[in-house]
Formats: sequence, structure tokens, C-alpha cells
Amino acid sequence: MNDRQRSIRHESRLRQLLVLAVEQPSPRLRRITLGGADLAGFASAGHDDHVKLFFPYDDGQCPVRGADGRLAFAEGVRPPARDYTPRRYDAARQELTIDFVLHEGGPATEWAARARPGDNLLVGGPRGSRISGNDFDWYLLIGDETGLPAIGRRLEELSGGARAIVVAEVDGAADRQVLDSRARVEVHWVHRHGAAPGTPGLLLRAVAALELPEGEGHAWVAAESAVARALRRHLVDVAGLAGAQVRAAGYWKLGAAASHERHED
Repeated sequence: MNDRQRSIRHESRLRQLLVLAVEQPSPRLRRITLGGADLAGFASAGHDDHVKLFFPYDDGQCPVRGADGRLAFAEGVRPPARDYTPRRYDAARQELTIDFVLHEGGPATEWAARARPGDNLLVGGPRGSRISGNDFDWYLLIGDETGLPAIGRRLEELSGGARAIVVAEVDGAADRQVLDSRARVEVHWVHRHGAAPGTPGLLLRAVAALELPEGEGHAWVAAESAVARALRRHLVDVAGLAGAQVRAAGYWKLGAAASHERHED
């Protein structure tokens, strides 16, 4: 199993990019396309790669890249930063698309809600990619809104002969996304109906109700950290998947800012 998963390291550098376009596919989602000459050499080989976005200081000033290519601090203060998944990268057009889930407060939401074409954004990474095999019999992709960019990208990259099952948590029907794929995809939407994001049990109950296909599968999970940990435990201890068949991560954590935790054996 492990020989079907590999890691790639990328050149670590900062890029000063421009907002090219802003879309709002759903009430809580802002899709922002970035571009500029600095995207030359950008690489993102894994569907769940992370780039680090550096947002304006409290006074509205944008962080910049110094002459040495590193982050230039304003009076020694590090700007607010968050990790995001590249939703799509078009090397031919030199465009990088990032999906922002809008929630109450925080530097990422505040910036994304106001972003307009021509705005600047400093982007670092990705430092590396973790790549899983593309020859499994089926794929199980589980996540809340924070995991949907990676899920959408993974579905777009699967071949026409693949089979995928998606379990995705959103607040309501208006927050569902179009998930394009050449693969045969079965989607189960889980609605919170106003409950707080990270509510325990919603995703777990939906996954526990699945009848997983025969053959060798691979599961990928991204949600609130405790939820992701519980889902991994269920898939291994109850559903009977081997630990190496499950990749789970907490893309956020209740009560914490800028948290990212991997849950592995």
C-alpha cells in the first residue's frame, strides 16, 4: 500500500499575485482567481496541497516580499496567514484559483469578502505534495466546506474508469456545489440546517450508513479536527480499512485559529 503513496518536495518561495476574478458560486463561497508573472514555476501535484496566504495588517497594509525573497515584516509584526488548498491551477493561463468559505470574522473571510480584481495577495508554497495512487477500485472522499476544494479537485483529476463516493457536509441545499468529474460519482450531501460547523456526529452517521464497495479502496477525510479523527477511527476500526488506506486531517479545530492536524497511525 505505501508504495502507492509518495511525497514530492517543491521549491519554497513567496509569490506576489493579483486578483484576476471573483465569483460567488454559493452564498458562503467566494472563488478567487489569482495570477501574475510570479506564478511562473508554480507546482501543485496533489489535490490536497496547501499554500499559505498572507493577509493585510490591521491598518490595511498588505504584506510584501522583501528584496531577499522572504516575507518583509512591518515593524517586526508577522501578518495574519492561513493555509488554503489550490482549487485549480491552470499553468497555460498562469491562473491559481482558491475557494474561500465565508464565516463570521477572521482575516481570510474579511479579505475574501472585500477582494476585487487588481488587489494584491502574497502566497507561499506549496512546500510539497502527498500523492496517492490512481489505481484503487474506489475512492471515498469525506469533508465539510473546508474539504470541498480538495474534493472537487480530486474528482476533476480522476479518470473516467474510476468510482468515487463523496460525503460532504454543508449548511443547506443552497451551499451545495457542482462537482464535475469523468469518474462515476455518488454524492451524499449532509445538511447542518443551522447547526454549528463541527457539530459531532453528522458526517459520522452518514458515513456509517454507507455500504462500501467490494475491492480495494482509498478514503480521504478533511473536517474539524475531532470529527476527522472520529471518522478515521470508524473507517479503520469498524469499516475494516487498513490504516494506510485512510488519510485524515483536521483542516480546522474548534476554539483554535490556523490549525491543521494530520490523523495517522
